[in-house]
Amino acid sequence: MLLQLVAHGSKPTTIVAMDIYLLRHASAGDARLNPAKDDERPLDKLGIEQSHNVGRALAAMNVSLDAILSSPLLRAQQTAKIVAEEIGHKEKIVTEPGLHPGGSFEQFQNILGRYSNKDAILVVGHNPSMTEFLNKLLIGENAPEAIEVKKAAIAKVEKNGSEAVLKWCLPPKVLRAIQQDSAKSSRPKTVSK
Repeated sequence: MLLQLVAHGSKPTTIVAMDIYLLRHASAGDARLNPAKDDERPLDKLGIEQSHNVGRALAAMNVSLDAILSSPLLRAQQTAKIVAEEIGHKEKIVTEPGLHPGGSFEQFQNILGRYSNKDAILVVGHNPSMTEFLNKLLIGENAPEAIEVKKAAIAKVEKNGSEAVLKWCLPPKVLRAIQQDSAKSSRPKTVSK
């Protein structure tokens, strides 16, 4: 969403308002010693379940996304794909190399700039990057790691120009509870005889 603010006698200032959902990939077992093989590490059984929980919880919260961006690594791609299916996102998942483990905050800011015309985006990546990105969005360049993004945790940040506000950060247990509660309340009522 673009807002234009114009003070009397001045040029218009454009402020970009965007909801950014930062999701760390779900469980994929232990890291492999060989980096090339680690890049192809898939989600494990728990990770698949966690990804469905994230997607179902977002669906229960009526989250609508304009774009889903993912690291090129398999476990992030799988997490993004499952979440997209659960929320009914039909657009292609965009692979962003800057979301690779070790991606810099500068790369992340460039990614946000390229999607500044979107109202809501989901970014799927890895730690330590996701924790760094969240904290630097909220606190600034020299931010401490005040908020840690666990595997399969998701945070919603409302960004308006240079200001960013954390709306929520949900760990996997809370996401599972949200989707389970939603599933219970959406089931048709039956009458026992």
